[in-house]
Amino acid sequence: MNQPQASLSDRARKLARWSLFATLLAAVVIMLGAWTRLVDAGLGCPDWPGCYGFLSVPQSAESIAIANARFPDTPVEVEKGWPEMIHRYAAGTLGLVVFGLAGYAVRHRREGLPVKLPLFIAGFIVLQGAFGMWTVTLKLWPQVVALHLLGGFTTITLLTLLTLRLRGRQSPPARPDAAPARGFRPWLYGGLALVIMQIALGAWTAANYAAVACPELPTCEGQWWPADMDFRHGFDIAQHVGPNYLGGQLTADGRVAIHVTHRLGAVLVLGYLGVLLALMWRRFRGSHLGGHIQLVAMVLAAQIALGLANVAFHIPLSVAVAHNAMGAGLLLAVVNLLWRLREQPQTQAVNRPNTTINREVTA
Repeated sequence: MNQPQASLSDRARKLARWSLFATLLAAVVIMLGAWTRLVDAGLGCPDWPGCYGFLSVPQSAESIAIANARFPDTPVEVEKGWPEMIHRYAAGTLGLVVFGLAGYAVRHRREGLPVKLPLFIAGFIVLQGAFGMWTVTLKLWPQVVALHLLGGFTTITLLTLLTLRLRGRQSPPARPDAAPARGFRPWLYGGLALVIMQIALGAWTAANYAAVACPELPTCEGQWWPADMDFRHGFDIAQHVGPNYLGGQLTADGRVAIHVTHRLGAVLVLGYLGVLLALMWRRFRGSHLGGHIQLVAMVLAAQIALGLANVAFHIPLSVAVAHNAMGAGLLLAVVNLLWRLREQPQTQAVNRPNTTINREVTA
């Protein structure tokens, strides 16, 4: 009678390993996307999914001549074509892994494996691929670029949730200690919403090349609140399709408005999560949640430090890529904490000076 359960555990464990691999690969894809954008290689290949009609970047004199004849307005730049194609190769590999996850889950659906979430991720990957295509064909239109960036963060979040769910199936979680969990959960969802908002602002900042709009700290253009900021232009989501948006089309005042808003968002996220994490640490430091709370705090501190370093050192490539990756890390750390809070065990240890009180809830 234990054989079916053992089989389910084995299959869930296998699917969880591949889901974790897909999550790590998604992180690599996000960093490669940031690298491609930061080296101005977003249009290194003017077509999709190939490059000038080839499966890889044309390099021989003959191939380059053919490519230039096909796209006379965008001559081949090999050094910009490779970042774009490496990003596409990695994204394509991620798509294949996700389709494999979905196929495995469907194949063993009668054995209790989750099916809806893997299928949803597979469908979302198709949509994300379409946004990747539109990013190129619409010449880095900021609306599409921002949505494509957000799609990458959504993909890695969904894969993380799948991994957590599968790992939980291997050892069924205990019911949560309702009182503390119920008290903190809404506030943590509020923190998650702020992190998502800040990521969206970061995507809009990147899509409009506004990261360098304020080159000093803590002020911008020598002012705490620049008088010439143009929020209407900076947050105009009705920019028309047509121009080549490589390098951006916004005025300097519009970019300053975006940059300052992103800075204010960072202060809001830091303040809100800082207070919330301190309160949660005070309540849960003696439990298994303590480490997960510390993880969010460390990632938050690292992300703020990287953001400051971006401005102070004028967007060095390594720091800017790390800032993108750490944004995903902060999102996943908060999601993980929410998941762990939901799975808080029935036995809760609370640290007090010189005493430890263990409360046991019996069914």
